[in-house]
Amino acid sequence: MTFVKLDFSANPPLRPLYEISDAIRRSQGDILGRIGFGPEECRHRVVASSSLWRLRQYSGADAGPSVLIVAAPIKRHYIWDLGPSASAVRYCLRHGLRVYLLEWEPPCRRGAICGLAEYADDAISEAGTLVSKEIAPAKPFLMGHSLGGTLAAIFAALRPEHLSGLVLLSVPLCLHPGVSSFRDALATMTPWWLSETDIVPGSFLSQLSATASPTTFIWSRILDAVASATDPRASDLRPRIERWALDELPLSGKLVHEILVWLYQENRLCSGKLTIRGRTIQPSCFQLPILAVANTSDEIAPPASVVPFLDATSGVDTRLIEYPGEIGVVLQHLGILVGHDAFARIWPEIISWARADR
Repeated sequence: MTFVKLDFSANPPLRPLYEISDAIRRSQGDILGRIGFGPEECRHRVVASSSLWRLRQYSGADAGPSVLIVAAPIKRHYIWDLGPSASAVRYCLRHGLRVYLLEWEPPCRRGAICGLAEYADDAISEAGTLVSKEIAPAKPFLMGHSLGGTLAAIFAALRPEHLSGLVLLSVPLCLHPGVSSFRDALATMTPWWLSETDIVPGSFLSQLSATASPTTFIWSRILDAVASATDPRASDLRPRIERWALDELPLSGKLVHEILVWLYQENRLCSGKLTIRGRTIQPSCFQLPILAVANTSDEIAPPASVVPFLDATSGVDTRLIEYPGEIGVVLQHLGILVGHDAFARIWPEIISWARADR
């Protein structure tokens, strides 16, 4: 890994060093891509775009439920579609779902200030309207992983009438003190200057996470590599995941600040204190079916970070599937999107839930 030294008290002028680190890491990823470990994505076309997002429509079923995947704005979208043997997109297509994916464009200029309102409300609303009215005349399911799932959940609370259901994959929604050592460490690490910064390099966030949980982001990766050394599936999958991990994407400083302060420090979403454009969001706002998958081996989004949220919803169909994780996936937080056992055991239940009559 190539990182500059992390300094949480540093002034914003340190940012150029992280931008150099971004470029170096992307170059390292390009090398892995050139030797055959880049993503092998499904056929698709971009059906709409803005300065903040692009909407992909994948070639596949012409009938069946529609699912709109909300990619996480940290790193790149193709963790959903690494290749034929590790692709949530392909799995959904093979099982008769019409698949769309909302990917995020990097902020390309100073002053491109966007926060949770612009990501979780404006962007998903525009893309969801296209999917439900102009492309596939039915309400889609919204599906997200990690921070993409957080954005999806916020939108589902704001506009439940636009959706058929919500699928949350390894999504931390309840971030109260003690839920995980990763949350507790990250909640103390917000740089004082972050709210004044309009673009945050991706490598800064990568090192922030590694500092918050070296066990998750450093030592467990080494142990996973050792444990899966003789697994032929892992020998192809691991370098593809590492290539993705090196593909740094800058983020809006406003978004990062709101995530760290509003969600991680203050736990506003689960405690009912998150306000987006004058509307307060709390678990009781959710008026649609919810399926959540939690990896019991995941320090970033353990079951304890979602169970209180599901329990606090009122009168809606909620279901939790616990996934024990597996070796060969580099980071347990990614297991549900790339793991062989996840596709064999968990994804059939996800598809069955999405296709069920309610």
